[in-house]
Amino acid sequence: MDYFVWNADPIAISVGFAKIRWYGLMFASAFISSYLLMSWIYKREGKNNEDIDDLLTYAAVGTVVGARLGHCLFYSPEYYFSHPLKILAIWEGGLASHGAILGILIALYFFQRRAKESYVWFIDRVSIVSALGACLIRIGNFFNSEIVGVPTTVPWAVIFKRIDILPRHPVQLYEAISYVIIFLLLLKIYKSIDTVKKPGIIFSTFLVSVFTARFFIEFVKTKQASYDTGFWMTTGQMLSVPFVLAGILYIGLSIFKKN
Repeated sequence: MDYFVWNADPIAISVGFAKIRWYGLMFASAFISSYLLMSWIYKREGKNNEDIDDLLTYAAVGTVVGARLGHCLFYSPEYYFSHPLKILAIWEGGLASHGAILGILIALYFFQRRAKESYVWFIDRVSIVSALGACLIRIGNFFNSEIVGVPTTVPWAVIFKRIDILPRHPVQLYEAISYVIIFLLLLKIYKSIDTVKKPGIIFSTFLVSVFTARFFIEFVKTKQASYDTGFWMTTGQMLSVPFVLAGILYIGLSIFKKN
């Protein structure tokens, strides 16, 4: 069987010493799309969009710091505790989506303290843009031939030539497709449900859908943690379970909350 061979150069643009990676472009695209979507949301709700720049700055810092610390603490703690300065070497790769979510939540908490809207108002709407951003970042991972799946013989398997010649599950694309579907779902909820009466419903749906998808995709993803949990679930799956449970609880509270 002939499989699709992927051997894209991670460098998108190279001019002299300056090199721009596809991953960087996808990361930048994620924040540009976030800005455009938040501008649309603010305009739709008649809000003052002067705060969007600060909001996205807080979210960007929370994303990067949280994702980096999450990777270091969740997936390779022994290495980074032994080499603490390597925590700062973000250019070497290593960002964790679970840490990114926690980082965003903490950053939004500090931002909300100086804003007029409630904390739940922000996390509901940032959840929408985050789903699309996550899709773009996973496409960046695909360009980098990183976070690959386990070997398989399914017809749509991909050979990541920069890694080996084995056909593998393109888990980056699995996640990217899942996240764009989740984005459309959250956008539909936002446009059809009175979020004032049901605060938190978008955020809770985000948690359940994103981390349920992540849980099942982990079954065909190569091991990311540098240690063995000794359990049937991977580190990524164990980290996903609390988010799913929190989302289910929040959905219940949002649905049954008295108006």
